[in-house]
Amino acid sequence: MELKGERTLPASRQVAWDALNDVEVLRLCVPGCESITATAENKYAVVVNTAIGPVKARFTGKLELADIDAPNGYTIKFDGTGGQAGFARGDARVTLESLAPQQTKLTYVATSQVGGRLAQVGSRLIDAAAGAMADRFFAAFSDQLSARASPAGAAAPAAGAAAKPATIGFWSLFVAFLRRLFSRAPLD
Repeated sequence: MELKGERTLPASRQVAWDALNDVEVLRLCVPGCESITATAENKYAVVVNTAIGPVKARFTGKLELADIDAPNGYTIKFDGTGGQAGFARGDARVTLESLAPQQTKLTYVATSQVGGRLAQVGSRLIDAAAGAMADRFFAAFSDQLSARASPAGAAAPAAGAAAKPATIGFWSLFVAFLRRLFSRAPLD
């Protein structure tokens, strides 16, 4: 299934790109994120705790970045498991487009496949959880961008400016994965 989403970010495209590539910023913004660790060039290990209704799981996953076109976007491939809760795998294309000097549109298109107990959770419950998680992520990410745009944030170089592209692709895919679960008709 293909999923799409977009958000307007309160920063220039370059500032948004730098923040999207700052592993620490993303760790702070992704709800339930325990860690994001580089394992090789453009490859990461990710650990996220999440709950969707009665299904609670600690997902461990691998993500790989491809088709990197800084500061415009990249493609991410994700494969993760949550033990008995199930699995998710897929890919997402994340792009950034300048709208104004301090405004950027982030767009993602993702495909995903899920299995296990997560595939059995009702669509309304999953939709509500995915929407809440996405809202929490983008609120925290917008706060991080606003802090970077402030005079104090601009005076200090971004900690992750030299970092490899990190996990917004993971987050986009994870949100897309949750939305896919939410949009499915409940199983009988």
